[in-house]
Amino acid sequence: MNSTSSIALSGMNAAQQQLQASAHNVANAGTPGYRRLEARQTAQTGGGVTAEIQRTNAEGAALEADIVAQLQARNAYLANLSVFRSSHRMAGVLLNIRA
Repeated sequence: MNSTSSIALSGMNAAQQQLQASAHNVANAGTPGYRRLEARQTAQTGGGVTAEIQRTNAEGAALEADIVAQLQARNAYLANLSVFRSSHRMAGVLLNIRA
């Protein structure tokens, strides 16, 4: 896998973790004393990101923040998927030219 694909894949994985944390928060919104989850992203030196889900100190629901996080995760995933597909197509074209 080339570096562009790796970077895009890491972005898709990070977006997926953000969506999982947000969905977990929505599912537990009515649970007394529930502490929210948050996906924290860290840039990698070679490009791309890593994401880690962490429990925050904030208790209770913040449904508006979770809906925004879900929309952001969706858009980030789709943007990275587009880059991944373009990289795959470019590699195919290069292989056809060299064949």
